[in-house]
Amino acid sequence: MKLLYMGDVVGRSGRDVVIGRLAEIRDRLSPDFIVMNGENAAHGFGITPRICDEFLAAGIDVVTLGNHSWDQREIMPYMDGQPRLLRPLNYPAGTPGRGIGVFAAPRGRKVAVIQVMGRLFMDPLDCPFAALERELARLPLGPGGADAIILDVHAEASSEKMALAQVAAGRVSLVVGSHSHVPTADAQILPGGTAYQTDAGMCGDYDSVIGMKKDAAIFKFVRKIPGERLSPAEAAGTLCGVFVETDDRSGRATRVAPLRLGGRLAEAWP
Repeated sequence: MKLLYMGDVVGRSGRDVVIGRLAEIRDRLSPDFIVMNGENAAHGFGITPRICDEFLAAGIDVVTLGNHSWDQREIMPYMDGQPRLLRPLNYPAGTPGRGIGVFAAPRGRKVAVIQVMGRLFMDPLDCPFAALERELARLPLGPGGADAIILDVHAEASSEKMALAQVAAGRVSLVVGSHSHVPTADAQILPGGTAYQTDAGMCGDYDSVIGMKKDAAIFKFVRKIPGERLSPAEAAGTLCGVFVETDDRSGRATRVAPLRLGGRLAEAWP
């Protein structure tokens, strides 16, 4: 199976490059299943029902969120009724939405998508390791379970992302980090056949500070006082993601490669 994960979409620049390049991606890569992190899609802060509907209508199979899940308040009732929008699994019980889903893929196959959020330098949620372990214990990869499993680790610390990947190694098809907004150069296949990249990077304007306009971001670092609200940079966006091919029988990865299109970064097709 061919799987594509696209990193955090930031503002209109990110939305435009994702929607604008999807047809070309489909023509060249023929992905069977596409996951995208959309937690900064609504002017840099969360996602709205309208924006999520646009992504799903364009051909995104699942949208994941993160620490900005609740920035747009109207997303809460929508999330309960939209199984293809996922928030981190390790939010407390009773939180709106869900952190895992099993979805239909071409030729009768099933793809599971899970998102957990780290706790280092992040909100003090429930333990992501324990939450992940519970789900992987009941949902095996391969015969009798899911044909592919994608794990989105939304975390600040690369060490925490790597540790979660090692825990999941051999039990999921792909572990990919989100949140940092910078693509890492460590795409690899871990022992046991799990593809891994510490961070997929963002889909947005890289002439920025992690997708936000430079002046306001620099002011906050230099002056340490409240200033202009951060807002997304608006020049041409770069699409960043990770492309994975899996063995149809085992669900384990046989190939992983970065995807970078448009904007300022060097282009890379798998």
